[in-house]
Amino acid sequence: MEKYELLPQQLILEGTCEKEDFFEPDPVSLKQVSRVHDSHYVNQLLQLELTKSEVRKIGFPLSKELVKREFTIAGGTVKGAEKALKTGIAMNIAGGTHHAFRSHGEAFCLLNDQAIAAQSLLDEKKASQILILDLDVHQGNGTAEIFKYNNSVFTCSVHGSKNYPFRKEKSDLDLAMEDQTSDEIYLEKIKPLLPSLIDKIHPDFIFYLCGVDLLDTDKLGRLSLSINGCRERDQLVFEMCHNKGIPVQCSMGGGYSKDINIIVEAHANTYREAAKLYF
Repeated sequence: MEKYELLPQQLILEGTCEKEDFFEPDPVSLKQVSRVHDSHYVNQLLQLELTKSEVRKIGFPLSKELVKREFTIAGGTVKGAEKALKTGIAMNIAGGTHHAFRSHGEAFCLLNDQAIAAQSLLDEKKASQILILDLDVHQGNGTAEIFKYNNSVFTCSVHGSKNYPFRKEKSDLDLAMEDQTSDEIYLEKIKPLLPSLIDKIHPDFIFYLCGVDLLDTDKLGRLSLSINGCRERDQLVFEMCHNKGIPVQCSMGGGYSKDINIIVEAHANTYREAAKLYF
């Protein structure tokens, strides 16, 4: 997507980030992927042997380039999580592929990048209790299914009640917002949610999916947040993580406004809010 090129250009141009702040990740290892995804499904991906119906469910034509891209995105989130342990925060301009289930992909998601990175931290004993905070407008159904029986990962999804997926999975905590939810109502609901999650879960690492498809201009969303409301959402999350000293890895997730400038501006605000506390 165009935003993946425009966003770093904007951040460097305005001085929020330096060119040296960015890195190009290597693909995630097959071993790390197989800790989260079914080995048969992964082999089907690598051999390009998904059925036509499985490919339709994903929404992209299956190709070696697409599979490599997904492995690279996940590699960026894994490396970002490791960086966040040292710096407090790391950002993946891509990622947020939360519709990828253990044994199938859907809705433009083949591999679940934050799930892979979360399991990697647990396996390497770099974290013991993880919170995946998904504030994309779409429920993180794949993430919920992957960690359904894993008590070391708490999944929280705040999403549009009538948005895709129409058949929701059960996260550890789901908060569904009604159509046309405004800044005031959205922020009023998540402001007490965040500290209550910390007090309940006591996470030592947080994965934050910060999609901007909850904007009122989004083609696929049904909420009505402004760009400033979306920025305030990020501010709440980052202030909580920073004040509590909990490392956070951010994947940008969705954003489908017709005007690419709106998408880039909303995503750039996420970096700007992070910069105020971390950079």
